[in-house]
Amino acid sequence: QVPLVESGGGLVQAGGSLRLSCVASESIYSIVTMGWYRQAPGKQRELVATITSGDTTNYADAVKGRFTISRDNAKNTVYLQMNSPKPEDTAVYYCNVLGKDSPASFKNFWGQGTQVTVSS
Repeated sequence: QVPLVESGGGLVQAGGSLRLSCVASESIYSIVTMGWYRQAPGKQRELVATITSGDTTNYADAVKGRFTISRDNAKNTVYLQMNSPKPEDTAVYYCNVLGKDSPASFKNFWGQGTQVTVSS
């Protein structure tokens, strides 16, 4: 069973909007944080935004005021609403979840990545 399934990526014009979704499988429980990271060509993977089980959010300075992260605990789903994207937001976006799939310990789970391309 794929632990995380992302959707919503694609091509968007600068100034438009796009929403990414990530569903965590039912095998993942005790989720602490959910978040989004991104990796542009030739660059390291970087944090975009995270949200805790208590709905505390954290954003990279580059996306503050433009992107909004939210989660639906009942659906084990995290969203990233991207408003007014810029060409420099072009990257592969990865979903990340800190939780458990066994009683042993917490683990970081990663999605397969979804491409977001912002045209100028």
